[in-house]
Amino acid sequence: MSPEETPGLLHTVWNYDFKWTEDHVEADAKQPMKYTYDTLAEQALERLDLISPPPSTSSARQAIQKAESDQSTQPAQRDLYALLRDNAGKDEVLATLWEEVNRVPEWVDWEQIERGQKVFYRYAVGALTGLAFQGLIGGMASNRVVETLARTGGFNTKIARHRFFETFQHVLECTKSLPDIQPGGAGHASTVRVRLLHASVRRRIMKLIETRPQYYDHQAFGTPINDLDCIQAIGTYSSNLLFLQLPRQKIYPREQEIDDYIALFRYIAHIVGTPTDAYESPKKAKAWMESIMLTEIDPTETSKILANNIIKCLEDTPPVYLSKEFLEVGSRWLNGKDLCDGLGIGNPGYYYWALMAGQCWLSKVVAYTARAIPWLDELQISYFRQLLYRYIVEGDTLGGPSKFDFKYVPTAGQKTTYEDDVPRPAEAKAAFSIETVYLYAFVVGVLAMMLMGGLGLKLSVGLSRGLVGVVS
Repeated sequence: MSPEETPGLLHTVWNYDFKWTEDHVEADAKQPMKYTYDTLAEQALERLDLISPPPSTSSARQAIQKAESDQSTQPAQRDLYALLRDNAGKDEVLATLWEEVNRVPEWVDWEQIERGQKVFYRYAVGALTGLAFQGLIGGMASNRVVETLARTGGFNTKIARHRFFETFQHVLECTKSLPDIQPGGAGHASTVRVRLLHASVRRRIMKLIETRPQYYDHQAFGTPINDLDCIQAIGTYSSNLLFLQLPRQKIYPREQEIDDYIALFRYIAHIVGTPTDAYESPKKAKAWMESIMLTEIDPTETSKILANNIIKCLEDTPPVYLSKEFLEVGSRWLNGKDLCDGLGIGNPGYYYWALMAGQCWLSKVVAYTARAIPWLDELQISYFRQLLYRYIVEGDTLGGPSKFDFKYVPTAGQKTTYEDDVPRPAEAKAAFSIETVYLYAFVVGVLAMMLMGGLGLKLSVGLSRGLVGVVS
């Protein structure tokens, strides 16, 4: 045990404070997990390749080039989930994986899973804000993970936005309804596809370094998409949201909501081949999040490149048309000064900080009002479920559900680079931005606080006079 891992010791990491406890994970315990991974999925992938050979690297590269040129959704060349399902009875390895992903662990409570799904939509505005600014942009500070991401080619400015929304599709499908996350549902199927996609990326990079060791430093970065990376990824959408992203917007989920949401993502971890022990309780999930922050978050030059590209690809794009300055302030609000300085993110003026304050105020009012009124809560959950899925998955953003096929193939010599000049489509010119709404929310919030302050002052003066009268 290092001095940093002394029980009760207070840590301040990236503007976040926590005390070390017995639930936290020592660095020595995390180190081996950088080299362990989901071997079953990789073995199954080898079998699926024999049944339906994958496209050549050159064909995959052409698909990326086409995506860069028109940002349209490319049809899946293979549906690995369908292949697994249809051939599970013909191969022992495929049967083992199919049984595992369809097995429902004894700790799964479907009523709790369904409640956990609703948590995401109850706090939808704050959740989307947190996942975008802290989960995505702030997530680029994970110095090992970005080395894998940079080699897939999917984080250049021309297609990063599409890839960003593909990730959101997975979250939306997993939370759309209870049948969607149960075996056979759309969210369950997408999670299995993501598991096999991870195996594809990992296998490709490991094969490349057999002949080109300089392509990826396996000793320094660990096996791509290893067990520790996967625990961190699940945490981005669960424990980080509950204990970091929402609280930094002054939104605090209730204890039952935290239990339910962690239970949902523990089940998702089971399907995607991630160790589930890290999420057996909210207390343990929070300790894992903090342990990872202590040792795995350290921005590099690659981190700066990817964070910059993400901001560039989201700037002034539909449907909300956020400015670069607002994206930078949002990142600083959710990640803190030190981390964003490390990522090379700008620090705009007070006007944009006021807009972000208005956004947080609005998110909190909407969430707290709805959750206090049951019928309004159900109405809001239903509204956001339909709105987000219709826009992100069915609308022009993705143009239909992604099959999470292996489009972004790591290639020798390929690594995402810094991009500054990003062409904008004609639709990126908007007369009205959501930032205007945040400005109104800020003004209303300030007026409300002034009003409450004035009433409080009057009440205090009245009570003081009454007390003086009683004493005299």
